[in-house]
Amino acid sequence: MSRNIVIIQGHPDCCRSHLCHALADAYAEAAIQAGHTVVRVDIARINFPLLQTAEDFNSGVVPVALKPATDAIIAADHLVLVFPLWLGTAPALVKAFLEQTMRPGVAFAYEAFGAKKLLTGRSAHIVVTMGMPAWLYRTFFCSHGIRALSRNVFRFVGFSPMRTTMFGSIETASDKTRNSWLAVMRRSGAEPC
Repeated sequence: MSRNIVIIQGHPDCCRSHLCHALADAYAEAAIQAGHTVVRVDIARINFPLLQTAEDFNSGVVPVALKPATDAIIAADHLVLVFPLWLGTAPALVKAFLEQTMRPGVAFAYEAFGAKKLLTGRSAHIVVTMGMPAWLYRTFFCSHGIRALSRNVFRFVGFSPMRTTMFGSIETASDKTRNSWLAVMRRSGAEPC
């Protein structure tokens, strides 16, 4: 079954290519070859303001620069978010992007006793690179930053199922290891969860 996929590149450095870019490219290439429709969003290439007040979040509109990204998220069946782990979680630019695009009226609606999820029926895959070993982040740090992002943003607005892939010790990884990571992304792109 063909799916509409949005791949969000969350690496804050748009000046050069990083492992995050290679992972997203491998995913996209395999997804397109499998017959899926792919839209790419590179957060670092979008100039948008930070949210600074609750009023802006609750009743403001999505900035014009983020409208295409927001439309792509709404139209997607599957979302892939790729970013490097910084201080135990997503870089600030990723959080700023999510605050703007996952706002009331777009991703959820306030109701008398909670919130209505507006993005149900979509799956998501969070892909994270990190300097520490992935097993260490999972066991010692309990994946706290990624679990919070998954639960407090994506599940909150309706994404399910959720999948997370972590690639650790990236600075010391061999070419063979990096190639195996690209193969993992190609398999995931060919058959998104």
